[in-house]
Amino acid sequence: MAKRKFIIDLGDEKIEVEGHQHKNVAIKYLMKRRRSLIMTRDKEKIENLYEKVPKVISIIGGHLTKSYKVNWEREGTTEFEGSRFVFTLTEISDQKIVV
Repeated sequence: MAKRKFIIDLGDEKIEVEGHQHKNVAIKYLMKRRRSLIMTRDKEKIENLYEKVPKVISIIGGHLTKSYKVNWEREGTTEFEGSRFVFTLTEISDQKIVV
């Protein structure tokens, strides 16, 4: 399966990326944001980054846009108990792009 072009829409910015599926593109981007939170030592900068993590993310493909609600937790309480800055994705709905 070849990589396709996607656009990550965060509301205030759009980022062009390549990937295989909508959800995988979203997870890869959010893991980068999570890594930034984990690796930062300055507590003030961590608070600033945590405030700016996306709560809703839309992945725009060629014919389909999928939106996900992102639930961030400072410390995991469910499946990844004890892990820092855990997120879960919930698909909102499918939206077709009219060309």
